[in-house]
Amino acid sequence: MLGIFGGTFDPIHFGHLRTAFEVKESLGIIDLRFLPCRTPPHRNSPGASPEQRLLMLKLALQDADAGFSIDCRELNREGPSYMVDTLASLRKEVGNQPICLILGYDAFAALPSWHCWRDIFNLANLAVMQRPNSPDPALNKELSEIMLARRVKGADVLNMHPFGKIGIVRVSQLAISATLIRNLIASGKSPRYLLPDPVLAMIQSTGLYQSRNPSHLNNI
Repeated sequence: MLGIFGGTFDPIHFGHLRTAFEVKESLGIIDLRFLPCRTPPHRNSPGASPEQRLLMLKLALQDADAGFSIDCRELNREGPSYMVDTLASLRKEVGNQPICLILGYDAFAALPSWHCWRDIFNLANLAVMQRPNSPDPALNKELSEIMLARRVKGADVLNMHPFGKIGIVRVSQLAISATLIRNLIASGKSPRYLLPDPVLAMIQSTGLYQSRNPSHLNNI
């Protein structure tokens, strides 16, 4: 099964890496691709450039678990990075191979605000990450009905279907966010041990996030 883990990764941190690893292990994903977003439709532009965010991802994954890779198709595509377009292009490449879109419960609850969101269920399965000590956000009526109809239990079931199913994956509660890291750097404090050392070294060497620019302080 092909796993897709999207985000701005501004910057990549251990919260991303650990949860991706846990989902990969839980679902038996062979190829888990980190998919950096070029132009997020639902939030401010990232503080780091696409090139900087790609470099940080490469540094973070250079000694990572086998089966992790980077997919640059959204960075290479102009305009808003709509997930439905990305999944459609992937589907053309992999045929009937199962694709699993990995996203947090908050992002899942916000799915009705995504571009052509219903089409996503015709392109991929969804692995919704659930943290043990975080209350699940409310789902609207349509999404609740979709969850009820499409939810399955067990990695084997997801692996049997190319698209259209929803699985819940419990992941560790890690209170790390890119917002926290950027705010620490902007205030002159160190985010050490929240992200890989090579990524921190790159941030320090370039002066990234040291400016309190409101365009990048409020992105996750």
